[in-house]
Amino acid sequence: MSWGTELWDQFDNLEKHTQWGIDILEKYIKFVKERTEIELSYAKQLRNLSKKYQPKKNSKEEEEYRYTACKAFLSTLNEMNDYAGQHEVISENMTSQITVELARYVQELKQERKSHFHEGRKAQQHIETCWKQLESSKRRFERDCKEADRAQQYFEKMDADINVTKADVEKARQQAQLRHQMAEDSKADYSSILQKFNHEQHDYYHTHIPNIFQKIQEMEERRIGRIGESVKTYAELDRQVIPIIGKCLDGIVKAAESIDPKNDSQLVIEAYKSGFEPPGDIEFEDFTQPMKRTVSDNSLSNSRGDGKSELKFGGKSKGKLWPFIKKNKGATPEDFSNLPPEQRRKKLQQKVDELNKDIQKEMDQRDAITKMKDVYLKNPQMGDPASLDHKLAEVGQNIEKLRLEAQKFEAWLAEVEGRLPARSDQARRQSGMYDLQNPPAVNNCAQDRESPDGSYTEEQSQEGEVKVLATDFDDEFDDEEPLPAIGTCKALYTFEGQNEGTISVVEGETLYVIEEDKGDGWTRIRRNEDEEGYVPTSYVEVYLDKNAKGAKTYI
Repeated sequence: MSWGTELWDQFDNLEKHTQWGIDILEKYIKFVKERTEIELSYAKQLRNLSKKYQPKKNSKEEEEYRYTACKAFLSTLNEMNDYAGQHEVISENMTSQITVELARYVQELKQERKSHFHEGRKAQQHIETCWKQLESSKRRFERDCKEADRAQQYFEKMDADINVTKADVEKARQQAQLRHQMAEDSKADYSSILQKFNHEQHDYYHTHIPNIFQKIQEMEERRIGRIGESVKTYAELDRQVIPIIGKCLDGIVKAAESIDPKNDSQLVIEAYKSGFEPPGDIEFEDFTQPMKRTVSDNSLSNSRGDGKSELKFGGKSKGKLWPFIKKNKGATPEDFSNLPPEQRRKKLQQKVDELNKDIQKEMDQRDAITKMKDVYLKNPQMGDPASLDHKLAEVGQNIEKLRLEAQKFEAWLAEVEGRLPARSDQARRQSGMYDLQNPPAVNNCAQDRESPDGSYTEEQSQEGEVKVLATDFDDEFDDEEPLPAIGTCKALYTFEGQNEGTISVVEGETLYVIEEDKGDGWTRIRRNEDEEGYVPTSYVEVYLDKNAKGAKTYI
């Protein structure tokens, strides 16, 4: 089966068919391109959906994700984010492996098709030229033959006429012979051109056109095969991400299986437990006896620690039960005394942890400044040590302030946890008034006071605030001789040392390390005997000499 032999006369139809094949290929490319756009859009929507339902940082919503059910939901959101990533992978792979490749192939295909049909048209033009030459020689031969016949007839007529001179007859004879010779020459020329045309025509229909059509057939079959490969790749690219998508779904199932109702119930207890004991029975108050009546010690009001009985004419107590007491709607007390004991303990512990972190940050900053000051003392040309005194004093004041604050909250926390002796509510209240005769030496928690109608307010006591003497800082650095090199380093990036105590380095430069990073993010280096300073540790790659004095060995 060959187009060259079967379709030797269908040049125009083959041209239309191959153009249609290229159109089909371009249509498929457009289809895949639109699929990639859909995948990207779907992935984007999934990511936006996952982001929309992610808990906001430092919000109440973030605290809710302690529960296993919420954690499972969060895991689902994260898995959906990964799920979206796989659709992006599909889009990227289809673009690179199908769309881009086929677009390049289409351009090559168009060029090849153009070349083949150009060659075919050239062959057509050649055979048409040969045909025209044949027709021209044929007409010339025919014309010469007719002219020879007329000349022969004229000669015979002149020769038969007795009135014509011998000279005229000779002239007619010569003319007839000339025309006859011309006819013979035209015949020979026509025969030669005819023979040549037949040869060219045979080559055209049996050699040139079959070869050209065969190339076009092979080109078309390659195009069809390429579409088949692309369709297969299309399916394989989808299949490749199925295992990862399956893992995403397995992660969601695993998150669902990790939901623990009992654990969530325990978290609810931890979140809302007040620490109060359930109230006891309320004693019967006999209003028929003229006696001083007080609320029972085991009443709900006393369990809260701020109940007292007031007598009115008519004998009705206005002491309120603590679950229904309305609290002041002012600012939250500093010691969180408005919260139940257990919740108050958690808040105080959280505050103490935050203050300790702040203290550690300030201490790190103080150490860095002290270190820089020591460098200035040893190398005055690098900077003025006195310029750091103000900053050092300011940091020291911040540390002391934070320590006092932390100790204040630790004292409140100790009282809540029972580590410090605290006055009972009965000792603090007598007949609805504070015992002011024997005030405590230290009172570092807010006092609960009852209002005349039985409700209570919270006030912060400023008395007896814990005072701690400031700690004096000793100079930890003594004058030493110039530090020896403990290794070398290579600058990974260019650093412009514009501040005092720093040194500028150029990317790729090699220098000596005289003091490694001690946790403050700076490494001390030396370029020569008179030029040294600090650079950010992240800007250099350090090579320590294990045998050097002062070098640390990391295991």
